[in-house]
Amino acid sequence: MMEKYTPQQRAKVVEFFSAKKHSIVETQRAYRSHFNTVHCPSRSAISRIIQRFRSQGSVTDLPRSGRPRTIQNVATIDLVKSSVAENATVSTRQRASQLGLSRTSLRRLMKDDLHLFPYKIQLVQELKPLDAEKRLEYAIKLQDYVRKNKNFIDTLIMSDEAHFHLNGFVNKQNCRIWASENPRCVLQRQTYPLRCTVWCGVTSARIIGPYFFENQYDHAVSVTGDRYRTMIENFLVPAVANTPLMWFQQDGATVHTARASIDLLRKTFGERIISRNADFSWPPRSPDLTAPDYFLWGYLKDRVYANKPNTIEALKHNIAHEVRAIQPEILKKVMEHAVKRAVLCQEENGGHLRDLIFSNAFVKKM
Repeated sequence: MMEKYTPQQRAKVVEFFSAKKHSIVETQRAYRSHFNTVHCPSRSAISRIIQRFRSQGSVTDLPRSGRPRTIQNVATIDLVKSSVAENATVSTRQRASQLGLSRTSLRRLMKDDLHLFPYKIQLVQELKPLDAEKRLEYAIKLQDYVRKNKNFIDTLIMSDEAHFHLNGFVNKQNCRIWASENPRCVLQRQTYPLRCTVWCGVTSARIIGPYFFENQYDHAVSVTGDRYRTMIENFLVPAVANTPLMWFQQDGATVHTARASIDLLRKTFGERIISRNADFSWPPRSPDLTAPDYFLWGYLKDRVYANKPNTIEALKHNIAHEVRAIQPEILKKVMEHAVKRAVLCQEENGGHLRDLIFSNAFVKKM
């Protein structure tokens, strides 16, 4: 049954399917873009719509048997529709109480009759007034380099650091212990939780790293300009010695863009640097455009805690193991995605990438 989609929506599916040369993926992409939604018909739903169109020359449902919808049902649907239009953020529990409905009935009406879906609020980094212009400039320039050199993306290193904490935090407002008497339970935690600070460089063939910022006692330390330059000299430069003409990208952190750091990078990469204070400027507040942020850190954090490491050494071992386990074919797609994001950034005139903000499908497929 396909009553979830209106005849107009199904007709668009048929239109897109034909225009996109029978590609279901492209049909889904065109559907999301046309209706400005992250939801789209599944592969099986598209196949059923196309099959119905081919067999009966129509996308509408055949007449169904059963009890027709009553006036009371229609009135209830209109009541729910008006309630949602007035305030879309009310919980289903509160709305059901307000309308005198069960939550089950309310959910069914909202989903099946009104075609509404629950959306999460997504947090993104705030863009300053001039950021969009700089993001747009970067997006256009990256695409231009790719057009001039089809192998450009294979020569690019996208780099960043991240913190991996050993222990999580307990939110005392959401933690309750049910007992007949107060157990007087106290949880001790460190003022500064144990963590490691990791640097990685992502390329289309391999990940350079991980490099851990730590002192002589193997304790994590903050990333300063001197420590960053030590990493470049002792770790990054030897790692790229056999791969000349590579490009290096970094974000706008002060330790990255200090004159001493840029001068040191130029000794290895020349003018092939994408960074603030370089000829090819990196836009501020743009983690959505760099591979470590839109892929690597989330990918690793989904995996390194799976066996619940209880020491920093175990955590570091997990990070190194998971980095080594990432296959080149995955990294190839990751770096190609950097170009796709540049295209979307241009389409948004330097704004947030709306087509990607609400989807984690890219990381899940990895």
